[in-house]
Amino acid sequence: MDIRETISLFPHSPGVYRYYDAEGTVIYVGKAKDLHKRVAQYFVPPERLNVKTRALVAKIADAQYSVVDSESDALLLENNLIKQYKPHYNILLKDSKTYPWICVTNEAFPRIFITRKVVPGAGRYFGPYSSATHAHALMDFLRSAYQLRSCKYALSVEGVLQKRYRPCLDLHLGRCGGCCNGLCSQVQYGAMIEEAVKVLKGETADILRAWREKMQQAADALDFETAQRCKEHIDLLGEHYSRSVVSAARDVSTDVFSLMVEGDRAYGNFLRVRSGAVVQSLNLGFRAQIEEDRSAILSTFIGEIEQKFGALSKDVVVPFLPDVQIDGVEFRIPVRGDFLALLELSAKNAREFQFNSLRRLEKSDPDRYRKVAMEELRDALGMKVLPEHMECFDNSNIQGTNPVAACVVFRGGVPSKKDYRKFKIKTVVGANDYASMKEVVNRRFTRLLEESPDDLPQLVVIDGGKGQLSFAWQALCELGLNDKLTVVGLAERMEEIVRVGDPYPLFLDRNSQAFRLVTHIRDEAHRFGITFHRDLRSRAQTLSALRSIKGVGERTEQRLLMHFGSVARIAAAPVEDIAALVGMPLASKIKKELNETEE
Repeated sequence: MDIRETISLFPHSPGVYRYYDAEGTVIYVGKAKDLHKRVAQYFVPPERLNVKTRALVAKIADAQYSVVDSESDALLLENNLIKQYKPHYNILLKDSKTYPWICVTNEAFPRIFITRKVVPGAGRYFGPYSSATHAHALMDFLRSAYQLRSCKYALSVEGVLQKRYRPCLDLHLGRCGGCCNGLCSQVQYGAMIEEAVKVLKGETADILRAWREKMQQAADALDFETAQRCKEHIDLLGEHYSRSVVSAARDVSTDVFSLMVEGDRAYGNFLRVRSGAVVQSLNLGFRAQIEEDRSAILSTFIGEIEQKFGALSKDVVVPFLPDVQIDGVEFRIPVRGDFLALLELSAKNAREFQFNSLRRLEKSDPDRYRKVAMEELRDALGMKVLPEHMECFDNSNIQGTNPVAACVVFRGGVPSKKDYRKFKIKTVVGANDYASMKEVVNRRFTRLLEESPDDLPQLVVIDGGKGQLSFAWQALCELGLNDKLTVVGLAERMEEIVRVGDPYPLFLDRNSQAFRLVTHIRDEAHRFGITFHRDLRSRAQTLSALRSIKGVGERTEQRLLMHFGSVARIAAAPVEDIAALVGMPLASKIKKELNETEE
């Protein structure tokens, strides 16, 4: 597929995109608030690009993307992938900055500080933070809330007891508890450090509760400055701990697999997470063997990834268990926490990959695409056969006037307009959608049974909820067709599918091909029915305008309309021209009454 067709399928979602050259090497990694719009900016007339960007675009042979939940997630994932792949054009066009971490050192009296360099074994690291301002604000909060030392002394218990260290200005300003001078014991200082670590980990429920109580007490005492500082601390913590799944606050190293199986095709996403950050992301699609179940497909996927990227992590997150066991690997199906968040992110990427793969299939092989959609709808509804022949019924009336109904027919997933049928409601008086639906379904299938009993639809879609579905089902039961076809209702308000005897509605994924197919046939029935109803209304209004005039009968009306073409032209014509057809007395009456009606 041409690169422009590939990028045209990118979603309007935040994420990270990767460009590959003809040899399959990553040459650029970028972030975007809207992937579709951002990538499209590269593929404009060359004169609108600078020299370096033109050189990049000339070498792009393929593009891939990973969707995330927020712009900050995209920023962090971009940084991780740049470090992983070291793309040539990122080195040329972007600076090589890294993002800040907060380190809690392994010392007798630990220090907490911001760093851009992670040294294994030096302490506990939290981050990275997408904004240095955010990290510094968090450090300011910790230093104001807890009397932590900022000096670089290598403090030891013996040195403190021997008064080897000279207190700095922070002690006199009340910013430090004076642990270097013995004013704060190791136990007291350690308790402050552990509470600060809880803040960094996000375990803030008790801390926030205490701050809120302090804010309320200050407000009750009219100490509004203290109350405002408490509020600022609470707001800062709330902003920081809308936590990111791209960079976990604890040291997580795992591999994550998600898989979407659609007929004989499978769409998978793989995330490699190291030290809390996603360092690799890959979408893989392949055709599955019909006899294999999803556990076998997942095993094939895992084997392919292990071959491409080497040994797996000790912990592997999966949506369900594969049918193989791998030595040294524990498969984990999460139900909450960071692992579940990572699995959901991987599944989101797999769904996007599946959706765009099917969009490509729609262009390259439309027959295959439609078959996939019908297979998906068959599986969603639990049908035994493929819905090759589908019919949808829709009622149309306005305040009970000109009640009509429409039946549209799809064969092979596409409209078969020669089979469309229109119905005027004959036996129902007034606006009664339920009874009208029963009448139309009865008439349609009575005639089908008489003329082509071997051409019954596999699926009947009723536009409406449980009421319309129930009456349509009654009509089919009376004809003995209740066990020969599947009938569902499509309620417009929530786009939910209702089924006979099932109290719970079925909600299809709005991005699925099954949803697109069933809403397509419903919308086509709407269009066809409304057009028919509009034509009848217009004809009725025309008839009433002329036929309400005393002396104008059916033949006179036909003569006038055939000559002038419309009621408006009759009203605008000179009375002499009308008189030439119907005589002057009647022409004067027609002219007068039509002009009075227009006024």
